[in-house]
Amino acid sequence: MPQLEKGGKWVFGWVVVRAGKKITVPPGAYREYGFQPGDEIVFTRGSRRSGGFGVGRADKFPALLRKRMLAQGRMGKRGQVVLPPEVEAQAGDRLVVVRGSGYALGFLAQGPIYEVALKHPELEVFA
Repeated sequence: MPQLEKGGKWVFGWVVVRAGKKITVPPGAYREYGFQPGDEIVFTRGSRRSGGFGVGRADKFPALLRKRMLAQGRMGKRGQVVLPPEVEAQAGDRLVVVRGSGYALGFLAQGPIYEVALKHPELEVFA
């Protein structure tokens, strides 16, 4: 998992939203965040600057952050996730996956980190 700039976010790679609003959580992120098939997960709002959303395990998500919650769902096999209607993403969208808080994995749709990631063709793409 590279750090794109000194002092910057750690990046797991890119995910591409597939038909049916399906994504694959990169294996390194899946392990780091302790996801397991069938886990109840929460989707949170991304920042205004970076857009996108976060995904975290419901049992690890603190009550004080529930105001940022958009929806809930389940982790599928091999890191497969179906995005709920509340998450603004469409088939074909590319999202950069970053180490977020200890509670939620970040999927960024725009902003400075996204722009830096575009300059790194070596980042793995999970489609």
